Amino acid sequence: MPETPPSLRPMRADELPAILDWAAAEGWNPGDDDAPAFFAADPDGFFVADAGGGPVAAISVVNHDPAMAFLGLYIVDPNWRGQGIGRRLWDHALAHAGGRTVGLDGVPAQQPNYAKSGFVRTGETTRFEGTLDPAMDPAIRPVLPGDLPALMAMDRAAQGYGRDAFLSAWLTDTATRRTLVLGPGIRGFVTRRTCRIGTKIGPLLATSRDDALRLLRAAAATAGPMVIDVPDSETDLTAFCHDAGMTCSFTTARMYRGTPPKAGNAIATVATLELG
Repeated sequence: MPETPPSLRPMRADELPAILDWAAAEGWNPGDDDAPAFFAADPDGFFVADAGGGPVAAISVVNHDPAMAFLGLYIVDPNWRGQGIGRRLWDHALAHAGGRTVGLDGVPAQQPNYAKSGFVRTGETTRFEGTLDPAMDPAIRPVLPGDLPALMAMDRAAQGYGRDAFLSAWLTDTATRRTLVLGPGIRGFVTRRTCRIGTKIGPLLATSRDDALRLLRAAAATAGPMVIDVPDSETDLTAFCHDAGMTCSFTTARMYRGTPPKAGNAIATVATLELG
């Protein structure tokens, strides 16, 4: 162990792209344009351990609303593991959540460690990968700036908490991220983003199975190989992914420290395993 432990400090916005490169090296396959939207969710919710020459560990605890936070991007440089640095940073970052419930999506190997910190498993998310037959749909259109309040309200009802700061950035189109909306009115939406490998879908949110599949097929029209993270509560969507020949690459457990949010009845998939 070094004589002087690494200092714990807030992450700077210009450091987040490099941390996402770490995530890519771990096989997490982040999006090409994730950093600005992640940081916009809660600029005070990203932390690093700095050994003097830059970060050697990172974590995010993003406060979405007064009752709910989400933990992600927990990575320690392989050369610095086994020295207790990650645990110090973990405790430091969790303090940022205050009295909020904190959620995370944990890989199987880490779930016992998260349980020791008070996190309780509530469900499982399966990552499906593959291709789908695309279908253009005249009722599905690109998102408009004026749609955002309605989309955020729909998401809030589905998730059981608000994440307006994150979604206001996430649902705004960029060169690598696009959101599609199903009308008339707004009956659902889907976001797709270009990643290091393939295209990730998330969130997908709709009020019926048929609408969810229409949105998913429309996203496939320009997506190529696709990745989608489906909670085990979405049995119809899970069955569809299996029937379509998509393969399961891994699973994570949704875990909460504190009272879990009360989700609504809409069909909803994960936006990103880092922020929920």
